[in-house]
Amino acid sequence: MDPVTLARLQFGTTIVYHYLFVPLTLGLGLMIAIMETIYVRSGNDTYKRMAQFWGKLFLINFAMGVVTGIVQEFQFGMNWSEHSRFVGDIIGAPLAIEGILAFFIESTFLGLWMFGWGHLPKKIHLATIWMVVLGTHLSTFWILVANSFMQNPVGYTIRNGRAELTDFQALITNPQLWVRLPHIIAGGLVTGAFFVIAVSAYHLLKKRGATDFFHRSAKIGIIAALIGSIVVTLAGHFQGQYLVHIQPMKTAASEGLWETENPAGLSLFSIIDEKNQRNIVDIQIPFGLSFMLNNTFTGEVKGIKDLQAQYENTYGPGNYIPPVNVSYWSFRFMVGAGVLMILFSLAAAFLLWKKQLAQKRFFLILLICSIVLPYVANAGGWILTEMGRQPWLVYGVEQTAHGVSTTVSAGMILFTLSIYVLLYAALAVVDGFIMIKFARKQVETEEIIVKPDEIHLLGVR
Repeated sequence: MDPVTLARLQFGTTIVYHYLFVPLTLGLGLMIAIMETIYVRSGNDTYKRMAQFWGKLFLINFAMGVVTGIVQEFQFGMNWSEHSRFVGDIIGAPLAIEGILAFFIESTFLGLWMFGWGHLPKKIHLATIWMVVLGTHLSTFWILVANSFMQNPVGYTIRNGRAELTDFQALITNPQLWVRLPHIIAGGLVTGAFFVIAVSAYHLLKKRGATDFFHRSAKIGIIAALIGSIVVTLAGHFQGQYLVHIQPMKTAASEGLWETENPAGLSLFSIIDEKNQRNIVDIQIPFGLSFMLNNTFTGEVKGIKDLQAQYENTYGPGNYIPPVNVSYWSFRFMVGAGVLMILFSLAAAFLLWKKQLAQKRFFLILLICSIVLPYVANAGGWILTEMGRQPWLVYGVEQTAHGVSTTVSAGMILFTLSIYVLLYAALAVVDGFIMIKFARKQVETEEIIVKPDEIHLLGVR
């Protein structure tokens, strides 16, 4: 019944649920734009129907993302008002720009795209979906601006007990932002790609109706998955090399590294005893961590114990060690899912090249199941990002315990948390039902248009 723990749990619940929809919005929107671009350039109506079919699923996901995103931002005024009071002058600006500029761009042009089929000239209609893509990526950029400040605070001064913005340029050129942005965008592309692949694999497995339609969809998805999975891996690698310099404790926790090592081994599997600060079992690749972080087989990597002593000297007495087991395993779930995505996309690309994809029934089943991989990777990455920097809310500046609202009791938070869990569970069932309904819909030769009654079903007015 600790208010800080409950507030963190509620924030974590809302952000993980919201982020189920964000990467799919990024990736699927881009793929729809590519499909419609092929249609406009080639005149092939198959790609028009593809844009319309996948567009329905995009609308469902977008509607859920909007609803959960609004609730997410409300958290700053509910359980985290002290945090908002402390850094509101800084994070308020990018969040306002995201809501006023980016969201209005994507929502306005999405409306034009939905209802513009047959009414707008082809190239103008194509421009609307590319504007949606621009809006979604701008939205991601400005939210990352705010979050990157919390990870690596720059361009501010402390005045009258508050953090105040002094350099907006420093805020938007934060190195933490620019090493994360490619990783997030590529993660969105991979999510959209595996979503298209999984749904296409289902239809190819069932061999119902327009198999050529879903074979072409799968081809676009596989190419995007192969490119995206490689880019997200490389971007994640560079992000990790930067992270060890600004948040060395997070790096150490993600490896379960208690003692400073030179050279440091890369942990493959550990059973971690946090209470006694030791690893009961630790299987490593010798020199692996030093090589991954320094591009050389030598190089010191600070351990948790030494970093704790260093932080006590810098910030005063306290516990500066994040949840090690959570950090360790969230990192491995993220990396493991990423490796599987590379392997799946390589195997799918090979079968596509051999023109054998539709004949491999067992592999098609695996592709259907692979839809969970990007979601596991995305969730694992964000859990590591947020939990691995504890006890800091703004790294090195504001501790998490100081950001919780002083007027909100544990009972209040528990009550609202229970409502959120029940409501989100119900929304998950409804969203899953609608997504499956439209994903399983057969594609015939006629155009797939978005009908007004179906728009109402999606919750969009």
